[in-house]
Parts: sequence; C-alpha cells; structure tokens
Amino acid sequence: MTQGIGARLQRKEDARHLHGRGNFVSDMLLPGQSEVAFLRSPIAHGRIRRIVKPRGAENQVFVRNDLADVAAMVAPTTVPGYKLSEWHPLAHGKVRFVGEAIAMCVAPTRAEAEDLTEQIEVEFDELPVLVDAQAARTEPTVRVHEQWGDNLFLTLNYESGFEAKAKGAPIVIEREIALARQAMVPMEGKAVLAQWDDRSGQIIVHASTQVPHIIRVGLAQFLGIDQGQVRVISPDVGGGFGYKCILQPEELCVAWLALKFRRPFRYIEDRREHLVVGANSRQHGYRVTAHADERGKLLALDAEVTIDGGAYSAWPFTVALEPGQATGNLPGPYDFRGYRCRTYCVATNKPGFLPYRGVARTGVCFAMELVIDAIARAVGREPWEVRYDNLVSAADMPYDNVTRKHYDSGDYRKALTLAREKLDLEAWRERQRRGERDGRLIGIGFASYCEQTAHGTSVFSGWGLPIIPGYDQATVRVNPDGGLEIRAGVHSHGQGMETTLAQIAHEELGIDPAKGAGDSYLTKDFLMISIN
Repeated sequence: MTQGIGARLQRKEDARHLHGRGNFVSDMLLPGQSEVAFLRSPIAHGRIRRIVKPRGAENQVFVRNDLADVAAMVAPTTVPGYKLSEWHPLAHGKVRFVGEAIAMCVAPTRAEAEDLTEQIEVEFDELPVLVDAQAARTEPTVRVHEQWGDNLFLTLNYESGFEAKAKGAPIVIEREIALARQAMVPMEGKAVLAQWDDRSGQIIVHASTQVPHIIRVGLAQFLGIDQGQVRVISPDVGGGFGYKCILQPEELCVAWLALKFRRPFRYIEDRREHLVVGANSRQHGYRVTAHADERGKLLALDAEVTIDGGAYSAWPFTVALEPGQATGNLPGPYDFRGYRCRTYCVATNKPGFLPYRGVARTGVCFAMELVIDAIARAVGREPWEVRYDNLVSAADMPYDNVTRKHYDSGDYRKALTLAREKLDLEAWRERQRRGERDGRLIGIGFASYCEQTAHGTSVFSGWGLPIIPGYDQATVRVNPDGGLEIRAGVHSHGQGMETTLAQIAHEELGIDPAKGAGDSYLTKDFLMISIN
C-alpha cells in the first residue's frame, strides 16, 4: 500500500504533542528571563491626559515615550483612496479600542508584572465611541483618526454590465444580512520570547507566528536596524488561522526590550486578552438586490458591503485585504454577467480587523447563499435546482467570472448532484411533509462556495503591499550515511506539514515516512525534516 501523497498516515508530529514534548514559546525558559504584561485601556475612545508610573518601579514600566526610537507601524498599499493609520507599539496620545496597550511592565514573573499594571495611574478624557460601522461611515464629527476627513479606510466601486443585465428582470429579491464579529481563538495565543545574542550580534526572537520571514522584515524596519541583526524562529505553533500572519505590537515591544537591555524577555497572551484585544474579524453588513428570470437564473447582482475595520490597519497585509476580497469573491461559483458592488471599510473603536481563514469568503458566501435560497422560494423551485442552473458548468471551464476571477477547473454541478443523491433529498422532503411525532421541525439545505488559492508573488504585488511574500526556498540533500534531509521554508502550525513532506519524499525516493529524528542516524533511509 502506498504511503505517498494522499495516503492516510499517522502524523509524524502527533507523537511529541500527545506526549507533551512539543516546543512552544510557553515552554522556553532562559537564564535571566523576565516576563512582560501590558496595561490595557479600559475605555474604547479617549485622550490620555496623564500616566503615572508606580513609585520605585519606574525602570520596570514603559510607555510610548520610552520607546521613542521605535517607529509606529504603518501599512501602506497602492489601492486608490486607502487611508494610512499609525499603529504605535503603545498607545500614543489617545486610545482607540478597549484593550489597546498603554504601558508595558517587566518583572521576574508574569504575576508580578501584572501587579505592576494595577499600580499605574492613567487619566483619560473620554470621547464618543463609534461602535456601529454603518453609523460611523457617515459620522461627521467623531473620528477614529482626526487627520482623516471621515471614518473610511477605503471605498471600492466595481461595476460590470449591471444596468443592461438587470433591466426588466421579472424577479427582484432584496435582502439585508449582518454578521457579528468573531474571535479566532487558537489554542495558543500570541507568544514571543526575545533575547540579544552577543556572538551573532542579533536579536533572537522566538515567536508564535505563521510568517517568521515577514516578522523579521517588520521588526528590523520599525526598530530601525538591519535585517541581519534580527533572527526570527517560529517553533511549534498552537494554531494560527491568519491571526499570526501579521506583525503584532507586542512582538515589537518585546524585541525592543531585548535590544535595549541585552537580556531575554517573554510575553504570553492569556485567553482574556485574546478575546478582548485579539482579531475580532468577519463583521460585515450586506444590502443585496438580485435580479433573476422566471426560472431563477441570476441575471445581475447589486450589492453594498460595509466592513467594520476596527481602529488600525495591520502590517503588512492591511485592512484593505478584506474589502478587496469581499468585492471580488461575492459572485462565488455562479455564472452571471451583471454586477455592481460598493464596498466600504469603516474605522470604528474596536480592535483592528486582521486576516482570518478564508479572508472575506465567510461573509460573501453566507450572503450569496441566502440570496440564492430567496430566489428559489420566489420562483417556487427546489433550492438545489436553482443552484444547479446558476453554477458555472464544467463545459465552460476554464472560466473567468464577472470580477475577472479565474476558475481553472471543476465540475460544480456534478458535485451538487452527488451531494443531493448521497443525502437522499427526496426521502428528507417526504419526512418533512409527514412531520415529526414530537413536533420538531427539521431542515436540509445546500450551499456552494469557491476558495481562492495560489496567492503568489504576482497577487501580493498587485495588492501593493509593503512587503511581497510568496518566494520560498527548499533544500534537499543526502547525508553521508544515506539519510535524506529536507529543509523547507514553509511553516507548520497545525496542518501536518512534516507528514506531508515525508510523503513527498516517499513518493519520489521510496523512503519510509515513519522514519524521523527519533530513529537511529545509522539507518540508511533516515529522514530528517526541518521546517523554518
């Protein structure tokens, strides 16, 4: 039986995790290590009038002025109309969301560092709070960033053939759809340990991150040092989901401590901090009007999308990622040629919007599928039948949709038909007609979506990001004892990359995927996998 690509194998990384032998930032202890805690804002919007450090602990408490040599994080993009926001490592002048870091405290233990945060005195002039993106969009007086003329990070307009296709459509459906904010909640939150290494003349940063190479660039840029002075190591990571693919302000703060004091410092985000401060994403609002024919064939779609972008745009992917993906991916796997979309990304007094798994797709798919169901009800047909008629057919592949997204392959209609047959839809419909003995109502539904992939350098370059990820290296070499060593730049944060690379090695060279660092180096078919 093959053990190569596609085979079902026990994961190579599971043994160490199940036996508690993983190597996470929380497991790391270095001589002279100090722990870091942050004083976080109790209010959503207000000017900082005064900060008083605890007497006798002035050298253990740091505010923004102490980090004067650290630049604010600014995430530019070439998208027209996009407004820049400065995200300081610690609050500068005012706070813009509950939980924003105001001061950084250092002590031998986390408990002692937290005790210091409770001794700091902060005086605020509270300001009106913007909590609703629809209201903030048109608010003329209260602004998250005073230097802006409004509260809009970005406005996008896209139109292709809408008026001609919508004209005279017999079926017109209007819907308003709202999504609440969601926290990502990886098992491991933010975590960073930084130390200065005299031998290499580098800050060595162990970070729970998906993108160590990007973090290295950001740390060097905002600390004002050469990239050669920064080494970022990403050990075992307890989940990412996009939460860990940006430069976090805490990472910048802890790296500054190591650079200034030449000893190790560590910060571990607790669960409450994550839920309050972390990536609260996916808060979208949709106003959608669909135009269809008598059979439910979608002719044109008119949409207004409002995205609650929070207070800051994160480096490097920017808050512009979400509205761009929402605008382009709303049509999904459906074949229609009239489209008009206006997308607003609004600044509010909430944590900044971060990339979350399947950027914007959760919202656009939810909205689109509700609209397809509404069309089916309006024309009196089965929802799966209306989907079938609207899906891009296999005969049309490859296919460029109304927003010029390229679909290289797929038989969506066959997949839908297979799902209907496997579910035995007719039996469920009969059961619904009979009703349940206990009075329960049961339902069955269908949904279709596309996941945009292959975000390489050309895609990131087109977005105009400050750094263009997507280029990676891999080295494969045979050791003197006949073992194979694979060193890859891709990162594993829960998806089993070590097992996948071992399967590729088996597929190409016949090496047993079960071999690994726990086996004898004398074994001729030893396999070592290093993921950095």
